[in-house]
Amino acid sequence: MKVTKDFYWKEFESRDGATMPATVKKNITLLAQSLQALRDKIGKPILINSGYRSPSHNKRIGGVPNSQHTLGKAADIKVHGLSPKQVAEEIEKLIKAGKMKEGAIGIYTTFVHYDIRGLRVRFKGKY
Repeated sequence: MKVTKDFYWKEFESRDGATMPATVKKNITLLAQSLQALRDKIGKPILINSGYRSPSHNKRIGGVPNSQHTLGKAADIKVHGLSPKQVAEEIEKLIKAGKMKEGAIGIYTTFVHYDIRGLRVRFKGKY
């Protein structure tokens, strides 16, 4: 089942198989809409490494306790053929153009963290 024209619910599910609460589904819908704007702009598939994380899965993998992933507001993404820095730059442009929601952008070695928390946060990841 699709969330947007190019994203499926399955891509955002917690890796431990936990059911998404209704509030998380609402947030995932908003997140997927922003990611769809990115997909439309770059014309390349976006791989979701991590979307929603149940609180227990988040803890097990060492995620921060207040992770936006546990709210369904974050995704760690990869785009083949683009560096994480290039992906982050495209997200930045789309936020400024009002086509993606404001939030955090974290640039890691192999992926970008993007979330829709509503506050501008920028960081370099540790990996």
